Amino acid sequence: MSDNPRCLYDNNLINFIYEPDVSILGELCDRYHGDAKTTTREAWKGEIAVMKDTLSHLADKNGCIIFEYDIPRLGKRIDVVLLYRGIVFCIEFKAGESSILEADVDQVLDYALDLKNFHKFSSDKVIVPILVATNYSGSSDEVKMSVYDDKVVNPLVTGQNGIADLICLVLSKYPNEEPVDQNWIISPYAPTPTIIEAAKSLYENHSVENITRHEADKVSTDRTIAYILDIIKHSKENGEKSICFVTGVPGAGKTLVGLDVAIKQTYQGKNEPVKDEGAVYLSGNGPLVAVLNEALAQDNYKRCREEGISKKITDSRREVSKSIQIIHRYRDNMLAKIKNPVENGVLEIDPAKAVKMEEAGFGEVEHVAIFDEAQRSWTHKRLADYLKCGGTYGNKLKVPNFPVSEAAFLIWSLDQREDWATIICLVGGGQEINTGEAGISEWIKAINEDFPHWKVYISPKLTEAEYAEGRVNELLKDNWNVTYSDDLHLGVSLRSYRAEKLSAFVHSLLSFNDNAAELYAEIKDKYPIKLTRDMDKARRWLHEKVRGTERTCVLVTKESARFKPLAIHILPSGDENAVHWFLEDKIDTRSSNYLEDAATEIQVQGLELDYTCVLWDADMRYENSEWKFYRFNGNTKWNEIIGNTENKQEQMKYMLNAYRVLLTRARAGMIICIPEGNPRKTPNGFWEDSTRLPEYYNGTYNYLKSLGIEEI
Repeated sequence: MSDNPRCLYDNNLINFIYEPDVSILGELCDRYHGDAKTTTREAWKGEIAVMKDTLSHLADKNGCIIFEYDIPRLGKRIDVVLLYRGIVFCIEFKAGESSILEADVDQVLDYALDLKNFHKFSSDKVIVPILVATNYSGSSDEVKMSVYDDKVVNPLVTGQNGIADLICLVLSKYPNEEPVDQNWIISPYAPTPTIIEAAKSLYENHSVENITRHEADKVSTDRTIAYILDIIKHSKENGEKSICFVTGVPGAGKTLVGLDVAIKQTYQGKNEPVKDEGAVYLSGNGPLVAVLNEALAQDNYKRCREEGISKKITDSRREVSKSIQIIHRYRDNMLAKIKNPVENGVLEIDPAKAVKMEEAGFGEVEHVAIFDEAQRSWTHKRLADYLKCGGTYGNKLKVPNFPVSEAAFLIWSLDQREDWATIICLVGGGQEINTGEAGISEWIKAINEDFPHWKVYISPKLTEAEYAEGRVNELLKDNWNVTYSDDLHLGVSLRSYRAEKLSAFVHSLLSFNDNAAELYAEIKDKYPIKLTRDMDKARRWLHEKVRGTERTCVLVTKESARFKPLAIHILPSGDENAVHWFLEDKIDTRSSNYLEDAATEIQVQGLELDYTCVLWDADMRYENSEWKFYRFNGNTKWNEIIGNTENKQEQMKYMLNAYRVLLTRARAGMIICIPEGNPRKTPNGFWEDSTRLPEYYNGTYNYLKSLGIEEI
């Protein structure tokens, strides 16, 4: 028996069989985090007895048994893992149950898939998920591999007396004398959680190291977090104001880094927040904040109930919302403190509206503010127009003649502190998707013109064309407070664990780079990307791919217009709809898994799913080796966006970036559906549907086909 932190108990089979039950139970209780409830202890007693009886019926006693093996990505533990004759058996118990529920089958299958995808010493092994409903009278009588040829057996079900027979049935089908690696328990474990799963684990005070892949030569999330925390520490010790720009490819973990910094800075290893050390994670992405808050609140509520703690779901929601907030709320709180109307174009605090604190001054209580997707902060014009009419987020305060951009105002807000402050800007390259989003140049302009005393820490990648149109060096050439560090760039996608080069492929595809086909060839075996012209085929492909609780969906751009003929509807706006779409399970028609409501780039930016269908409409078309952009007039035709004006160029950039966002949402694979259009004519020779002519789609289809993307 070892003292391994990844499980509560492990032993070889012979020692386990002869060790007293009370001794095994004591080990489980001693190593359990917290006090094990009576129901938990009773469940363990039953599992120990059942597994001893099961193993006594096996002729060969060479093997290993593990209780409560940790699955960091899912934030759960497998009840029992049996390493026997080269096979990994995942066994999940449902004590007292006499029926088999689909959700329970999905749970044990999730465990098996997690081991297959992320656990190095399981990747080449046969993995057998077994659900044991202890009072169930039946048992599986057929053992079959999944259709994916990945050595994961389709889930088996049985009662407590049928486990031994199932194990023997598996061994007869897949005889294997090669033992499992003796270091299986401490195998390298490289999970890549969805942002929702990661947020849950971080909120429970896990570390990024525990919940993300940590191959140090490839992934730099831990290094980036450490560097940011050092900047915060240095700023505090020296009474400085600092701003830090973190760049990253889509799915590289920028949001995860931001959440972890907020939690580490706020709690600093303690169970309660450290006084006057707080950090707040802010995002202008309403759906992201809503989905994260609801997921965390539900998880917190569920955990409390499991531990016998009385708590209302409304209390959990209120608790969670302190750490993750919509940026507009934070901004509006500071707006309430200023002199209104603004005089002479200068922001000033109105002492009659704000209380000056000893160290915080007129600023907010947090020293550290983390702004996710900082490139999406609003331009001066958009913010001024918004405030002139009182806003749309419940802020009824009208501020005429507002003088600065959102970036400048947010820096000004933190600058009100009289001691120290740090801003962390998380920057996604090429992901501005809304008119009025300023890009990162607005932040740098504000620093140069109004806050030259702030220390600037910056990723060297911020000098590339995707950020601030490649003008960062020019904008910062006269600023002597700038420090560049490679630690502030996240270069590997965590989202797509099978295709670290996905983001590079998408960039090349959209930019017509010569290496696009080569990049596709490199990733297609690990990360399937398919092409189709038929939405029914796309739906079938998605349904065939997802297993367990994996999520699938349809995605379209907000400029898409002719999707109704394909039986697709747009997910209505409103954060509540996004919450249901992302969080409800596959039995709820509001779930993304139903493939009926398609989400847009606005609703999915910052979030991800396992398998996606990108439905490519006629809004962006490949014509004569370039992208052409169109807007539907709402009834009869598409109008091309033409011109070199700043407004037209901005519209085209946003439309291109919309497809960049959609093409990087899938973690495991995607299918791109480019409709055939409607080639039919009426008896009088007119087009049956002139808004969906085949020529609107064929160019894009042929271009993607030329890259080698396989059509189904």
